[in-house]
Amino acid sequence: MPLFEACDLRCERDERVLFEGLSFTLAPGEIVQILGPNGAGKTTLLRAVAGLSTRVSGEMYWNGAALPGSRWEFLRETLYLGHDAAVKPGLTPFENLRWHAGLWGRTTSIGIEGALGAVGLARHRDTPAQHLSAGQRRRIALARLLLSPARFWILDEPFTAIDLEGVSQVESLVAAHAAAGGVVLLTTHHRLSLDCRFRQVALESGALA
Repeated sequence: MPLFEACDLRCERDERVLFEGLSFTLAPGEIVQILGPNGAGKTTLLRAVAGLSTRVSGEMYWNGAALPGSRWEFLRETLYLGHDAAVKPGLTPFENLRWHAGLWGRTTSIGIEGALGAVGLARHRDTPAQHLSAGQRRRIALARLLLSPARFWILDEPFTAIDLEGVSQVESLVAAHAAAGGVVLLTTHHRLSLDCRFRQVALESGALA
């Protein structure tokens, strides 16, 4: 039984249909990459799955229960990372992660200090985010992947503003999350080099590739 299921999704913008008839599932351990040119609706799709947009019509299910009826259970198990790093500039990396941890109400065993160390921000633990580079702020967001107990990762261009070492690290995190039974839905223009199998969904046709 899939953890997440999308059925017959359709998106129209400015009287133009971006995609329709889009259906896919995510079972434990699966990774799905959304493909499509700029303007195809990739970000809109991910935001709709995360419950942040109402532009997409159709049916979605979590653990067999229809959304939005099971929305609270779904949100507790979901981590969304968008184009914006969602980092408060006046807070330090530690404070930003502590704020997110407070929203979740629980974290993984690695802890905030461990997550910061893993993404190379231990030295900048107490530096306000506004004084960090774009790549370092992005690493604060990526530390949430290590800290969050969510099973469903929704990642919109997760490789933005990070170097080659960071790209490799994110790919390893994604593969490890899937290996542990998590599910990942992502968009990226980066050619993935994952040590595991993944599927692709093309928005132009809604067909599995």
